[in-house]
Amino acid sequence: MLRQILQTMTVDPDLLAELSDEQKAILFVKIREEQVRRYDEHEKNNQTEKIPRKPKKGKKMVEFMQGKDGKEWVWVMGEHKNDRSIEEMIELEWQEKALKEAEREIEEMRRREEAEIAKRLEEEKERLEMEQKHKEEELRKQREEAELYASLKQAREVARKLEEEKQKAEEEEKIRVEQLRHKFAEDKRHSLERLLKKKNRRSSEIFTEYMSKREEMEKIAEQNLKEVESNWQEQEKKAKKAEEEVKELARRARIEYQNSLKLGMNVLNAVSAFSGNGTNTKPPVPPKSEELRKSMTKVINKRPPRPPNKQAVIDWFLEEERPKGVGTDPSTGKVAAWFHGVISRLEAENFLLNLTLGSFLVRVSERVWGYTISYRAEDRCKHFLIDTSDQGYQFFGANQLVHRSLADLINFHKSNPITVTGGELLRTPVGQIKDPPDYQELMRPRITESTAL
Repeated sequence: MLRQILQTMTVDPDLLAELSDEQKAILFVKIREEQVRRYDEHEKNNQTEKIPRKPKKGKKMVEFMQGKDGKEWVWVMGEHKNDRSIEEMIELEWQEKALKEAEREIEEMRRREEAEIAKRLEEEKERLEMEQKHKEEELRKQREEAELYASLKQAREVARKLEEEKQKAEEEEKIRVEQLRHKFAEDKRHSLERLLKKKNRRSSEIFTEYMSKREEMEKIAEQNLKEVESNWQEQEKKAKKAEEEVKELARRARIEYQNSLKLGMNVLNAVSAFSGNGTNTKPPVPPKSEELRKSMTKVINKRPPRPPNKQAVIDWFLEEERPKGVGTDPSTGKVAAWFHGVISRLEAENFLLNLTLGSFLVRVSERVWGYTISYRAEDRCKHFLIDTSDQGYQFFGANQLVHRSLADLINFHKSNPITVTGGELLRTPVGQIKDPPDYQELMRPRITESTAL
């Protein structure tokens, strides 16, 4: 299983959920070692010097100005003696904005006042024209009356007087229009002067408003910065704590990995020495014939990487594991006290919830082809995945000790801890609390030819 993971560099989520923290850390160490090995191999195969590519025609390139020293020219704002400080630049920017805002407001006022003056001038012209027409009409009527009721000499005298009066009225009208224009020009000049003063005053007011708003924004920004700084420090503390936990877990994984290697070598050396003394001792790895090994390999190769459903696990157990006597006590031939059926992680933890340290059970995993030891630790329940192969039974990981049977693995770890750092010893097996037991479908009597007859 580990070999397949290292080949594909992918871990099934269901398999990952079945691993204990120590097994996950060991798996991470092995994957990291495989990554480093592949990277070194890739670098070794690509030692040839890389030829720089020529830029394509028409492709845009970025070029930097160079200084006297031949390096890229860099200008740092504020370092030159003529550079303004950031406060001066901000103040100048606000002044320009205030001046533009005041100019915009005064321009609108100027347009409105000019429009009003032009309207008044037009109304005055219309009034003067109406008066002029009225006078002309009166003169015309007087001339007609003079022609009707006076002699020719008197008519001419009246016409002459009327003409003089008309010219005099026109001259007076011109003088009045000129005076009116002069008055409107004076009014416009006074209005512009007043608007200019108002613009300067308004610019100062807007600048003061901008500066007060800036102070308020700076206060709010400073307050937000303090909150962000406080949150950032809190997050940094949490990140450091998490990083320390990850480092500690990785350190424990390395120690566990090294200790597992030493423990395996010590056990093998002890077995070899014990066998050399002439004592009849079974080795931890069962010898198998080449034919049996090939048949087992074919079965495993036909098997999918993970069980598709619970029934597939039951069929696998009945066809491959049950004939080996898995789940039974070799001394009595009955179902082992620690054996359970296909139950979930949560069900196993409910079994162990109120039990003492060292209580354990073995359950058939529904997610992988194998078993899981659920163990009651001091503060929580731990779960250790057992990998099955044609070699035997071993914990998931690298360089783990292979046992002849599942019962041998359980008995071995009654006196030898599962992990050196955790010191987990299998002390008290937890049996069934259900009726019928949860292993009923796995341990039902098998139908053979003799029983069928």
